[in-house]
Amino acid sequence: MTDQQPHQFERGTDGPKVIVSGLDGSDSSMRAAAYAAGLARRQGAMLALVYVQPVLSAGAALGAPVADTTSEVAEGLVNEIREATERIKDIWDVRWEFHTFRGDPYNGLVTAADKLKADAVVVGASESAGHRFIGSVAIRLVKAGRWPVTVVP
Repeated sequence: MTDQQPHQFERGTDGPKVIVSGLDGSDSSMRAAAYAAGLARRQGAMLALVYVQPVLSAGAALGAPVADTTSEVAEGLVNEIREATERIKDIWDVRWEFHTFRGDPYNGLVTAADKLKADAVVVGASESAGHRFIGSVAIRLVKAGRWPVTVVP
């Protein structure tokens, strides 16, 4: 028989340390960010908000200022997040960062989750009809099976 020492609980070491939430400006993604912020606050985790700037090669080929447009969306999202953070800063304190990548949403979120060593990913449910053909980002993240994924309606 061996001497076993009882396992001691380590306060503050359970749960996610980094939660990644995808943003695209849709109502669903904003609800997902709010949900992720609540999780981050309760867990004392870092909230990494990620906007993946789409690469629209067809628009660029026609001379549309695609990079400027997606950068404006990213700036608008950051401003919205900052305003929301200011409104609640005396009530709740959530540590957050904003990251932006170029590419398709799925690969951008995978890249972000890997680089940031995410413990969980939170995304909004797809509001696009096109996901029926290629699969929604949320379903593809769940199928990847690399992190716990929460899909917020």
